[in-house]
Amino acid sequence: MTKLSTGASVESTSKAARTRERILDATAEVLCRSGYAGTRLTDIAEVADLQAPAIYYHFPSREDVIEEVIRVGQRLTIDHVRTALDALPLETTAIDRILAAVTAHLEVVLTRSLYASASIRNMSQLPEDMRERQLELRREYGAMWRALFERAAELGELDPRLDPHAARMLVLGALNWAPEWWNPERGTTAEIVANAQHLVRFGLAVQRPARRRALPSTVVDRR
Repeated sequence: MTKLSTGASVESTSKAARTRERILDATAEVLCRSGYAGTRLTDIAEVADLQAPAIYYHFPSREDVIEEVIRVGQRLTIDHVRTALDALPLETTAIDRILAAVTAHLEVVLTRSLYASASIRNMSQLPEDMRERQLELRREYGAMWRALFERAAELGELDPRLDPHAARMLVLGALNWAPEWWNPERGTTAEIVANAQHLVRFGLAVQRPARRRALPSTVVDRR
């Protein structure tokens, strides 16, 4: 029976939901700090201000709580980047759409979500079976980026010397590595985004030759 018939039941369910969220928040924090191998239930419980056995009331195992954080992190990243792209005007160039995706990706993994950061930073450390279960989300995100690069190539906005697949993987690799080295004490998110946009724009886009400015007809040679 799923219907909640008493106020006490509603309050109990709400408390359980809040505790579950605290566990997930704590797990994301510990994953970012210690990595998959170094994430222990005792550390999660300490951050969540719980006794470690209480975690088993909400999750069957350490692996289950970690996997849920990874799943949520991937979903948040996909949704944030898609929302940024959907908000762009229809006339936005293909390169500018890539730049918007670059910005949104860095925003979410660097400052907006520990879940997204934990997902990016720990994906390669996960057991193979756990990675396999995340494959659908990874493919969804990859397809979004593949469409961006293929569109840029089709419209002639991508430097023809570049292979779209290789260029896409290099850009994503660089973006995904950013949480590993970025230190907010050495530069703001805005500065990192500006650097990334500059590198991507001038690394990917067809560069049009600059037009030489003609001297005004009123210029007089005074030599």
